Order: sequence, then C-alpha cells, then structure tokens
Amino acid sequence: MSRNQKLVITALALLTALLIGLSLAVFLTGRDGAGQTASGGKALVGGPFELVTHEGKTVTEKDFRGDYLLIYFGFTYCPDVCPTELQIMSTALEELGAEAEKVQPLLITIDPERDTPEALAQYVGHFHPRLIGLTGTPERIAAAARAYRVYYAKVEDESLSDYTMDHSSIIYFMGPDGDFLGHFGPGTAPEKMAERMKELME
Repeated sequence: MSRNQKLVITALALLTALLIGLSLAVFLTGRDGAGQTASGGKALVGGPFELVTHEGKTVTEKDFRGDYLLIYFGFTYCPDVCPTELQIMSTALEELGAEAEKVQPLLITIDPERDTPEALAQYVGHFHPRLIGLTGTPERIAAAARAYRVYYAKVEDESLSDYTMDHSSIIYFMGPDGDFLGHFGPGTAPEKMAERMKELME
C-alpha cells in the first residue's frame, strides 16, 4: 500500500471518529450541552471504574470524589487527534488559573494492549503536569467506555505493520460527586473550555 493510501485510510478513520463523536454529543446532552438530555433529565454518563494509573496504582472513581474531572478517552499511538485534544485540555487548565486546582485531568486509554502504565507515564509527561493516565484490562477499559458512552474499535489492515484505533473524541467534565456536568467537542477553543468550566463550577 502506498503512503497516500495509508493517509487516506487514516483520514477516513479520523473523520468517522469525528462524526461519531458529534453524534454521541448530541445524544448525550440534547441541544444545550450542559448535561441535560432532550427530555430535560440528567444524561446517563459516567459510573464506576477500576483502573491502573501510569504510576501503577489501582484506583476507582471513588478516589476522585471531591474533584472536578476533565476526562478524555484516547491512546498514545494516536497521530494527531488525541495529542491535540490533550493539549487543549492542558491550555484550558492554565487559563483557569488557581481554579484549575479543583480539576483533575484524566486520560483513559482505549488501547490497553499497548498502553501499559510505563507507556502512559512517558506520554502524559508531554502535557499537563497533573494529567493522570489510566489503563487496565480490556474488560475494565470496555466497562469504563460503556459508562461514558465512548465508541472505540481496533482498525487493522493486512498491508500495515501495525493497527490504529477508531474512537469518538469528546472531553467530559464531571462534578465532585461524579455527576456529568457537560462535554466539549473536538477542537473546542481552550478559552471557551475554561470559561464554560468556570461557569459550571460556580
């Protein structure tokens, strides 16, 4: 397969992820993006999980009670979408100033086969200093993804030496009690993300 064909496949996979992500965002929060479904009830996003940090510590959602959470599901081999969104998260936290101390950023991998704690430790160091990478068994990753309504799938091609992951791209903002407060779609400006988080934290 030529390099151009590989680029086309990658572009199509990313476009698919973007479209799925936008569709999920509408499904999760109705039209207002503030954690309410179209019928006015709270969106059913979030739930229990048991995963391993990039430092090798087993944690559950209860370990983060009392903190606001900014969560992204991605993977370290992602060529551009994941690092872009993680950089946006980092910049948004910087924009928050002192208020950022109330927010714990998390990266939950959807590629546990390659994203070991050691791999995540190297990766998260390129972003916000408090970013925690989380991994686990495929079953536990799948359970966490279901709880957050995250789509992901392994994409293989016999002509390629490796695989990639197709996935939705949504940043979730969760309250100190674990409730879903809102979400941010791909490419949200860091300033707008920080502004919205500040509003939701008031």
